[in-house]
Amino acid sequence: MTAVPHVLPYLVAAWVFLAGAYGLATSRNLIHAVGCLSVCQAATYVLLLAVGYRDGATAPVFSDVEPGTRPVVDPVVQALALTDIVVGATVTALLLALVVQVAKRHGTVDPDELTELRG
Repeated sequence: MTAVPHVLPYLVAAWVFLAGAYGLATSRNLIHAVGCLSVCQAATYVLLLAVGYRDGATAPVFSDVEPGTRPVVDPVVQALALTDIVVGATVTALLLALVVQVAKRHGTVDPDELTELRG
């Protein structure tokens, strides 16, 4: 039963990603699709937190103790999580701006009604 806590964050990340992907596949609204894509992006935050977590570890600040005397978390994973958040917010803002432009030009946000965009 000790393996379950180690696997649980990965299962949560997979579940959140699949929930977002299902919403993205069944969406009949471009704004809803952008929201579902953001949910998929949130799964990567959970995944990065799961990868970077160490039981009993502290912040990687070595001003008060000798390096190597205590376990520390990996600061690279924390930097990747922050970068992931910033990129996710930027992509969401860009996609919402594109949805606003589509709504202005075509009068709808339903992808099935955008027949002018088909080849």
